[in-house]
Amino acid sequence: MDYAEYNRRAWDEQVKQGNEWTVPVSDETIAAARDGEWQVLLTPQKPVPESWFPNLAGLNILGLASGGGQQAPIFAAAGAHVTVIDNSPLQLEQDQIVARREDLTITSVLGDMRDLSQFRAESFDLVFNPCSMSFISNARPVFEASYRVLRTGGRMLSGFTNPARFIFDEDRLEQNEFLVRHKLPYNDTTHLNSEELEKLRSENEPLMCSHSLEDLIAGQLKSGLTITDMFEDVDDKDPLAKFLPLYFATLAEKHSSRSVRSGQ
Repeated sequence: MDYAEYNRRAWDEQVKQGNEWTVPVSDETIAAARDGEWQVLLTPQKPVPESWFPNLAGLNILGLASGGGQQAPIFAAAGAHVTVIDNSPLQLEQDQIVARREDLTITSVLGDMRDLSQFRAESFDLVFNPCSMSFISNARPVFEASYRVLRTGGRMLSGFTNPARFIFDEDRLEQNEFLVRHKLPYNDTTHLNSEELEKLRSENEPLMCSHSLEDLIAGQLKSGLTITDMFEDVDDKDPLAKFLPLYFATLAEKHSSRSVRSGQ
């Protein structure tokens, strides 16, 4: 199975179905952002701290797998130059819907978050990556590519799903039953049976996988980034939320340039 191609079609279908992460922001939200009042999400509920952002006016921002008409239009309304790369054409179109409605400029690029070769080295001041690592099987190329396109002094803001979220049987969770079923790292394509996979496909659900904390934390450090802050978050709609934080976000910075390895 072509994982990326399947998820492209699945997220297009999620847009058609009105998934909450595909619904564009309102004109009131854009008006407030133009007046300097704004906030965005990397994880389901907790807004990103204001201190994680420099002044957005004139900033070059890369929205990494962040289509959906939510964060990019806010950044643009606040004065940033915004480029979004996303695997889903309809998610990118959600950004353009807001851009046309509000007379904003957002550059949309259809592509894989692991491959940023079309962008020049050190061309962005900030990379903004909401929870999307769970839709790819290897996180390391994302950090390497992001490091390359960040300017020295630039920042990468990333949201992640807690790997522990994936050890439970999903169907039983929906019934508030906590059955530990899966060994980590998790992957829909290897951990579910054929009937369960077919159910996902019939419901146009994107395929998901987990990453170890080593992948998500040390992966950033090994790429050359320095993690300077983090926070945890929950999702009140998830039965597990009362037991542990299911999401976390990190702020990482590029303190110096280094030679780029071949192929990156």
